[in-house]
Amino acid sequence: MNRTRAAALSAAGVVVVAGGGLATAGLGGGDRPAAARTALPPDTAAVERTTLVETKEVDGTLGYGSPRPVPGAGKGTVTWLPKPGDRIARGRPAYKVDNRPVPLLYGSLPLYRALSEGKEGPDVEQLERNLRALGYTGFTVDDSFDSGTTAAVERWQDDLGVPETGAVSPGSVLVAAGEIRVAERKATVGDRLGGAVLTYTGTDRRVSVDLDVQHQRLAKKGAQVEIELPEGDTVKGTITGVGRVATEAQGDDKPATVAVTVAVRGQSSLGSYDKAPVTVRLTADRVPDVLAVPVSALLARPGGGYAVQVVEGGRVREVAVETGVFSGGRVEVSGAGLAEGMKVGIPK
Repeated sequence: MNRTRAAALSAAGVVVVAGGGLATAGLGGGDRPAAARTALPPDTAAVERTTLVETKEVDGTLGYGSPRPVPGAGKGTVTWLPKPGDRIARGRPAYKVDNRPVPLLYGSLPLYRALSEGKEGPDVEQLERNLRALGYTGFTVDDSFDSGTTAAVERWQDDLGVPETGAVSPGSVLVAAGEIRVAERKATVGDRLGGAVLTYTGTDRRVSVDLDVQHQRLAKKGAQVEIELPEGDTVKGTITGVGRVATEAQGDDKPATVAVTVAVRGQSSLGSYDKAPVTVRLTADRVPDVLAVPVSALLARPGGGYAVQVVEGGRVREVAVETGVFSGGRVEVSGAGLAEGMKVGIPK
């Protein structure tokens, strides 16, 4: 028997006798007379046809993820800041400089250059998509900043209460992937720009797992998982990210890990949890349409292998079995003469 299977059996409650003897099932060792094996066991269970799902429980942390800093670009004085925990949507001010709002736009490209009439590129298209989402029209959403874009920018600037230049300069907007949640203020009202103004996260909580590299095969992007919250409630999640590079262990007794991110369904059911410890159940194996019995029905056979006691017509016969997946106190079994609905003994 290999070490992995032996450990699984031991953890499941099957006591394996050294030297290949039988499990402690009230049947004795291999030298006992055959008649002793015909005694009816104290309890029985049915052989079931089912789907077994083998899981692995790992520790995780439920929270909003790692905060990202917002550098205060340009010159001026910070005159307003949101509070930690505030949520900011597209078009709303992330902070104010010289009493001018710095609004949030959605996208993946930071505003790394001044955008004005005649400019072209994906950052222009990103700006125009935001203008259209905010209700401004009169231009085509493409990668060209034309007169129609200029007029839309001027109308937007007028609504913001900032100078109507028709151009958008670095530092005048904050670009993020979507709605943000303020994590921490890094500046105070009255500070001159020159460092981070605040930090932010996304608005959805997620679970972060530092997964032992030996279990990396269990974490597949798109796989469904179950998450147990601190008070025992469970929610469903989906693996959205698996790190490609392992982080070296910080000590001899700790394994190298990969970062795994899990999106959580039902955000409203999470209460106020933030940076909370949770348990994540990863699916190691799913085996459909198999015969299964309680793990406690397994008997270790002399010379190796396992068997179950089939109870029929007031008599007991021993059937050799091959074991497969272990899950929830049950084990996959197969063997000649074993069928769904049979009764097997549960030694005590």
